Amino acid sequence: MTSDLKPTDHAGQPLHRGAWLVLAIVCLAQFMVVLDATIVNVALPTMQRDLHFSSGSLQWVINAYTLLFGGFLLLGGRAADLFGRRRLFLTGVVLFTAASVLDGFAQSSGQLIAARALQGLGGALVSPAALSIVTTTFPDGRLRARAMGVWAAIAVGGGAIGLLLGGILTEYASWRWVFFVNVPVGLITFLLASRRVPESHAQEHRGFDLAGAVSVTGGLVALVYGIVKAQSFGWGSPKTLGLLGAAVALLAAFVVIERRSAAPLVQLGIFRMRSLTAANATMLVVAGGMFAIFFFATLYVQQILHLSPVQSGLGFLPLTAMIILASGIAQQVIGRIGVRTVALVGMSVAAAGLLLLSRAHVHGSYLADVLPGIVVMGLGLGFTFVPLTLIGTTGVDEGHAGLASGLFNTSQQVGGALGLAILSSLAANRTSDEVAGLGHAPQPGEMASALVSGYHVAFVAGAGLILLGVLFAATLIRARDVTAFSAPAAEDAHEHRHQQQLTPAYEQED
Repeated sequence: MTSDLKPTDHAGQPLHRGAWLVLAIVCLAQFMVVLDATIVNVALPTMQRDLHFSSGSLQWVINAYTLLFGGFLLLGGRAADLFGRRRLFLTGVVLFTAASVLDGFAQSSGQLIAARALQGLGGALVSPAALSIVTTTFPDGRLRARAMGVWAAIAVGGGAIGLLLGGILTEYASWRWVFFVNVPVGLITFLLASRRVPESHAQEHRGFDLAGAVSVTGGLVALVYGIVKAQSFGWGSPKTLGLLGAAVALLAAFVVIERRSAAPLVQLGIFRMRSLTAANATMLVVAGGMFAIFFFATLYVQQILHLSPVQSGLGFLPLTAMIILASGIAQQVIGRIGVRTVALVGMSVAAAGLLLLSRAHVHGSYLADVLPGIVVMGLGLGFTFVPLTLIGTTGVDEGHAGLASGLFNTSQQVGGALGLAILSSLAANRTSDEVAGLGHAPQPGEMASALVSGYHVAFVAGAGLILLGVLFAATLIRARDVTAFSAPAAEDAHEHRHQQQLTPAYEQED
């Protein structure tokens, strides 16, 4: 029986210690991508002033990135399988780094928005390729649980660190450095990955499904664009309904194309894997609730508690610490109590954290009204993302690892965009109702109270989305679908890995 200290590949040979270096390299790239999703937020007011953004166009600094990132994730994941995971990973790193340079040197709002869109495209190539590299490097069982624990801590904790780093760079340097900071990280990642990350791809050699790629990418772009614009257009407006209708039509066309294609971009049979489908459905709603803490808690500490950007960033460090702590613990307990149980506990705790935050009031304080909620939320997220990532990527053959990774990332990104749009609409409506009920122009204190009332609604609704994830996981994920993570299976996994063909032999490099 193989010791935990001597991991093996599917052939039963010891994995070289370089496998953990591969994990470090791809996590570095993922950290850069995730960091960029939040590091920009605290710099937005300065960007607006320097580049003369209109109030309506400033949101596109965020939305342009989200639109391209969410729209191309699935295509990036399957392209990694077909053309080589390292090749797509390196291409994405180059594109992301180059776009960061363009962002930093932007001289107009249009230039910055265009570069942010290019950055999102780079991220859509990096994230699924990176996750599929992890899943094809580490076999099922304890080793993959450990690797995914690190991945989850980076993927979620990077967002909180981005708030701090963005505040420091904006306050003490320039908003341009929130983009320039990616350049050395990207260069180091490229140099290390080109030497240490082995190439892998699907064994079959097939043509590329161009029609499927165009329809699914167009459908996802239309869906994400419709979601992010719904708040300004209105959910019932012809523009919103037209965009969402176009998304449905394109995605329906994609299904028809894939059923008839001799070389489909997505083999639809993959959705017959109950564990994969359930994990993606769960992640879709959990991500929507999770975005509440980064967006609305940030607004609360800056607009209501009047903390500076740096103070706000420091205030979210406990969230990162709890995510890292819980991710480490999750790796250890999954084999004992089951991956499904850990996920259910994690989501329940995360929902409790949002409910704690919903108690914050207009004359509150960080220690009493924010810290308890983000500590509990951090613990819950750490216990949530490790098992859901494992469930969503395990049991998939090596040839579809990129596809599974792309699906999981797409669920997270689209779920986050949809959740944020819904929560923002609910919060704005409550605030508007509070202001309208005054019967006069609000005084500063009354406006603050109206804003906090809107945040309350968003936090409670976010908790509701996460609890919906609990329902999905409890009813859709069966115990027999996740037996690979039971204690006996984790101990003996190396005896049947050659049958599952999940992990390619790792070529030893000195």
